[in-house]
Amino acid sequence: MELFVLAVQRGSLSAAGRHFGMAPASVSRYVNALEDRLGTRLLNRTSRSLTLTEAGEAYLATAASVIEQLAAAETRVAELGKTPSGTLRVHSRIFVGSQFIVPYVPQFLKRYPDINLVLMLSNEEINLAESNVDLDIRLGKLNDSDLIVSKLAETERCVVASPKYLDAAPTITSPADLSQHSCLVYTKHIGSSVWSFINKDGLRSDVRVSGRYTTDYGPSLKTLAVAGFGLALLPEWSVFEDVAAGRLVRLFADHRVSHIGYDFDNGVYCVWQRDRHQALKTRLFIDHLKSCFSQSAGGPLNVYAA
Repeated sequence: MELFVLAVQRGSLSAAGRHFGMAPASVSRYVNALEDRLGTRLLNRTSRSLTLTEAGEAYLATAASVIEQLAAAETRVAELGKTPSGTLRVHSRIFVGSQFIVPYVPQFLKRYPDINLVLMLSNEEINLAESNVDLDIRLGKLNDSDLIVSKLAETERCVVASPKYLDAAPTITSPADLSQHSCLVYTKHIGSSVWSFINKDGLRSDVRVSGRYTTDYGPSLKTLAVAGFGLALLPEWSVFEDVAAGRLVRLFADHRVSHIGYDFDNGVYCVWQRDRHQALKTRLFIDHLKSCFSQSAGGPLNVYAA
């Protein structure tokens, strides 16, 4: 099974053989034996190419998953009794990391004194392999099939404004009214400024917004909103304390809202490389974050869940 998967991943029987110190002919015999046992052809082989049959594609999906699970099980068994140690490199976007990750770091470092944590905050999307990063914290829908994904928490976005702004501005009764208001616009690519809403009946509306302030630095949106410069679309967890203290007011509580292109998937995820076994230090950090987030029920992550 492992020879078959590796041959497909590396594009040839000879490449798989080199990995295991085997001659191509030996690898071929193993694959032939596998096909004979299954009673179907898995690979179309020529001297220059290697392609999967329909049966091969189905078998590969399951076999690759089984191999990953076995490797993970072996890693966990090997780590039993070991003291968690080493350097863990974690990357996150600035806003998420500063408000969502950093508050839980002291507990982790205190619990595991032999683990060194390198936390990198930037608004740039990174390649985990090229950056030598063990774990990346991301928001929203993920489409990269080369990464393993685990959801840390479910959260939503919301539209907020300060009482000062709302007292002086025209009345807001529906999302369509936002086109006449000053909005604080977050964008990774300057020029994209559409907020999408879904009401309780499932009807969607897209509203183009504008204002005097546009940025790719999320924390500044909350600062400007609290100061009364306009409406902001922000993650619930980032404004929980401000809403509770009355510094901000949440609008459109009966709608789901997101930046256009995010597909209303506002979950917080951790991702790591598919070909890198999840080390004990990495797994412990993920478990720590999940535990902290679950304990915040009714707090920053779930304040509007009802």
